[in-house]
Amino acid sequence: MTKTYRVTINNRQKNTVETVEVPEDRYILNTAENQDVKPPFACRNGACTTCAVRVLKGDLYQPEAMGLSPELQSQGYALLCVSYPRSDLVVETQDEDEVYELQFGRYFGKGKVRFGFPIEDE
Repeated sequence: MTKTYRVTINNRQKNTVETVEVPEDRYILNTAENQDVKPPFACRNGACTTCAVRVLKGDLYQPEAMGLSPELQSQGYALLCVSYPRSDLVVETQDEDEVYELQFGRYFGKGKVRFGFPIEDE
């Protein structure tokens, strides 16, 4: 039998708090949309940071979160489009630009970049 978890989404952009019931085998974003809750999103495939949240309480599983480094995931960041609940959750939406900067900022704005990594002056 599939377990269902309560996911509370604190949407900072809309200043709302909404709760949805999400089965453990369903993506949080799709399930939320089916319950008329509209968190921010863009690509729907775990490659960008538009649907990024910070997990405040609970556990989730996100094996397809290509848009977040393992380091950011270990700091509690997740992508709702490719996340499955593993317990009741409380999450907070993030500013996409802030998460992008955390993810990639160390490579950009610091001089020349080749193949995604800074290089020394040639």
